[in-house]
Amino acid sequence: MKPTRLATLRATTIRALGAVALVTAAAMPALAQQAAPASGADTLGAIRARGALICGVNTGLAGFAQPNSQGAWQGFDVDYCRAVAVAIFNDPTKVRYVPLTAQNRFTALQSGEVDMAARNTTVTLSRDTSLGFDFPAINFYDGQGFMVKASLGVKSAKELNGATICVQPGTTTEQNLTDWARANSIQFTPVVIERVEEVVGAYAAGRCDAYTTDVSGLAATRSAQPNPADHVILPEVISKEPLGPFVRQGDPRFADIVRWTHNALLTAEELNITTANVDQAVAGDARPEAQRLLGKNGGLGQMLGLDNAWAANIVKKIGNYGEIFERNLAPIGIQRGPNAQWTNGGLQFSPPFR
Repeated sequence: MKPTRLATLRATTIRALGAVALVTAAAMPALAQQAAPASGADTLGAIRARGALICGVNTGLAGFAQPNSQGAWQGFDVDYCRAVAVAIFNDPTKVRYVPLTAQNRFTALQSGEVDMAARNTTVTLSRDTSLGFDFPAINFYDGQGFMVKASLGVKSAKELNGATICVQPGTTTEQNLTDWARANSIQFTPVVIERVEEVVGAYAAGRCDAYTTDVSGLAATRSAQPNPADHVILPEVISKEPLGPFVRQGDPRFADIVRWTHNALLTAEELNITTANVDQAVAGDARPEAQRLLGKNGGLGQMLGLDNAWAANIVKKIGNYGEIFERNLAPIGIQRGPNAQWTNGGLQFSPPFR
């Protein structure tokens, strides 16, 4: 594909889009100046007093976080919010969902608008330090890719020289795109749009040649199109994108609850404890780690400020990690890949419940 052809095809599109505000690296210190809660903050106590967890989620991404036809939130990340609510209240309905864009997700957590965010966010050094967040777990290993319409005939991302590429601002995706293009001598014109629904709409309407985001997000977008086969995810994966829920620094107990909720989901799958058999496991599973996980001995829940049956409750009401994955991500064509259990060659691995 010749650069001049793509540039000509899209020139009018760029003019029509107008100016778009960008979040750049220069904006990061201003965000960091917003003070995080001091050490000793009691997020768990505030959640209990309020009677609900407030959880930030994506504004709408199939498989991860999206309201259904009845307006109820569902998805992989939503189930993590629900699992934390079960750990605290033994009730998955005690969650208030706050849709967050890529740009406002950090300020929403810093300001206390939400207690935690489960919003397909990449762990980076600056986010974990200068922005004042903790990432207790990596619940999805991903990488950035590109999607194009099959009609373009593009087979490789390296054929995108001269293309217009849809991307969300204020993301590692935007930074990775620039780095990759420079390293590969690719010239491109960014079409920068904040909300994921709008950037997908721009791609679908032909306002850009390619859409770049995490491969999981591309799969989710493709699955939601009228004819998914009309869209091709190109083979190149240009980054590492470890995604996970995040919380404010300064409250290690609440970070531990989020961390060990993830670990409980993994360990339950590893031990083959499911929603269907968890009651039988509580009653009769003699394996020592199963007994500790399910609250039969060890008093591990009390160490977290929770009921000792917290993990058993999560599995009963939400399922284990594999069940969450199969319910939300398998239907849109996402395979386990690196998110398989370590026993199956994947990267998902829980420390011992001991």
